[in-house]
Amino acid sequence: MKTLYIARHAKSSWDDFSLKDHDRPILPKGKNKTIIVAEKLKSLNEIPEIILSSTAKRAVQTAEIYAGIFNIPSGKILKSSNLYLAGPDEIFNELYGIDNKINSIMVVGHNPGLTETVNLFTKDAIYNLPTSAVAKVVFNTGKWEEINNAGFNTEFILTPKNITKK
Repeated sequence: MKTLYIARHAKSSWDDFSLKDHDRPILPKGKNKTIIVAEKLKSLNEIPEIILSSTAKRAVQTAEIYAGIFNIPSGKILKSSNLYLAGPDEIFNELYGIDNKINSIMVVGHNPGLTETVNLFTKDAIYNLPTSAVAKVVFNTGKWEEINNAGFNTEFILTPKNITKK
């Protein structure tokens, strides 16, 4: 079994229009919402072994929040420029290269590619994977390179809104 957590980066800032998109940081509000999701995942013992992140500043900052709450060493945050604005094919290509000794991974990236990826594994398509949201997909295989041909189960899509709505 392989477990994939698909995590959209935290809400980012548009305050400084001189910054390139790749360099935009997260907002305090985005950080707080990611902390809510990360703490919920931790309370459910939904903790990946490694985090694979886009190199965009907002994605790396989001990955660092998860790593801090999950007690994942910074060396287990892998960064790939191929995940910056990646679609499903690029995400799968990154996963195929992961050592099969690793059974659970969190990918931190961007829309629209993450929403497209989640929709490959849902019966009812979602319109948008919101910022700070995480989807969990479990694949019936022991090899990352076989996930797109394996049976799967989407166990949840967690958003800050559905955690705080009680």
